[in-house]
Amino acid sequence: MPETSPARRRLFDLVLWLLLSVPVLLRSDPNDGGSWFQVAAGVTVLGGCVAVSRRWPLLPLAVTCAASLPASLELFTPSYSLALVAFGYLAGRRQDHTRGSLWLFGGVAAVGLLLTRLTGTSLGPWFTLLLALALAIVAPWLVGRYVRQYDRLVRSGWELADRMEREQAAVADRERLRERSRIAGDMHDSLGHDLALIAVRAGVLEVDPGLGPEQQRAAGELRRAAAEATERLRDVIGVLREEGAAAPTAPADETVGELVDRARASGLDVTLAGPVPELPGMAGRALHRVVQEGLTNAARHAPGASVAVELREDGERVTARVANGPGAGAGPPASGGSGLVGLDERVRLAGGTLTHGPVPGGGFALTAVLPRRAPAAVPAAPTSARELDRARRRVRKDLVRAIWIPLALLAALAVLTAGVAVWSQSRSYLEPDNYARLLVGQAYAEIVDDLPEHALERLPAGLPPEPGGVDECRYYRATVFAELPVYRLCFTGGRLVARDELPG
Repeated sequence: MPETSPARRRLFDLVLWLLLSVPVLLRSDPNDGGSWFQVAAGVTVLGGCVAVSRRWPLLPLAVTCAASLPASLELFTPSYSLALVAFGYLAGRRQDHTRGSLWLFGGVAAVGLLLTRLTGTSLGPWFTLLLALALAIVAPWLVGRYVRQYDRLVRSGWELADRMEREQAAVADRERLRERSRIAGDMHDSLGHDLALIAVRAGVLEVDPGLGPEQQRAAGELRRAAAEATERLRDVIGVLREEGAAAPTAPADETVGELVDRARASGLDVTLAGPVPELPGMAGRALHRVVQEGLTNAARHAPGASVAVELREDGERVTARVANGPGAGAGPPASGGSGLVGLDERVRLAGGTLTHGPVPGGGFALTAVLPRRAPAAVPAAPTSARELDRARRRVRKDLVRAIWIPLALLAALAVLTAGVAVWSQSRSYLEPDNYARLLVGQAYAEIVDDLPEHALERLPAGLPPEPGGVDECRYYRATVFAELPVYRLCFTGGRLVARDELPG
């Protein structure tokens, strides 16, 4: 339920108590056959029920039913009927679970049936109790359940709106972090590769015999500066790259063939085998990055080693393998793995797989298997939309229950009542042929086999008075479905002295 202030809750409880006490004051008036004790007891009980109704919603309903049943087996009392409706609604409105309520409804029906049997009355009052239970308790309880679910839906909507506002306020921060991650990826992909090629060129100049000692020393300083710049770039990438961020998907500026030619022109011993495939979208960008990362790692960690780039097409899949032999620093990359981690993410997003590791005989190999068509990403529905849709479905289900459950209960009670009524009437139905065989003067023992099991308990209104001088008269139904006419059989001394069809 929506949160309200304590003062408003106390005011609501006070008004509810006064409203429920009005029928008790009117029906238990000492001037109308009641007593002040009944008034005081009823008002006090209702006050206690209202006081505990928030903490124990079912307790007031159970107490009110217990106060109503001794007064009327039909559960309908003018003093407490309004309280039954109010507490039934509040129980559905305030209770989280329904199991306790269902047990209470079944218990009231069972106790009513037990009291009917103990008092020896017919089943008619019990059926009236079931009808009162359905209309005065179950129906308000279902309405309360629906109102509770509707309030939950409204509250969920406001909570989702507030959450969306908070998320929108954080969008700018997230976008800045993503941009920093993309910057880090671009720096690693482009600048790192370029610096590695500069170091390769400087290494070639450092050992060129056509240059003087000064030029060779300058080339060596250039190579060391490129290496130091690469290390500083790695540190900057560590600051800018967002932890767990996906690999950037910026398109490459050149083809795989142009990339290999540029590396070869820089002095790297690289060969290209196989035709260069044309892959669309993310698959083509991932292929370019795999070759670029393999060449960069070979130039950085295995200087002087030969590099072999092999491209192979196999139906709907393309395999790219970049392998370098042992060099002066042969071995797996020692850069912290940030490049390979980002590359693995890029290949995964393209629908492929990436493997890397040392090869027998020394060296390092990088292998990627890419599909020609990347799998289409299925956008997930927003969490807020899913939650709101679930809340709407719950409310619709509760609304349907609030409508069809009372109708189904009423229909079942009507069918049951009609069946019991027909059964009860048939037990007091005297067939016309059996009535015609009855003769005045016969003993009761002679005609008992032709009589029904039970005589009528409640006589129809408007019957003529019984004849004088008889011990007793018994009445039987002449038709199953109508109250009139009835057969009257009068006995004196155990013999039939008069028989009549009333009215006939």
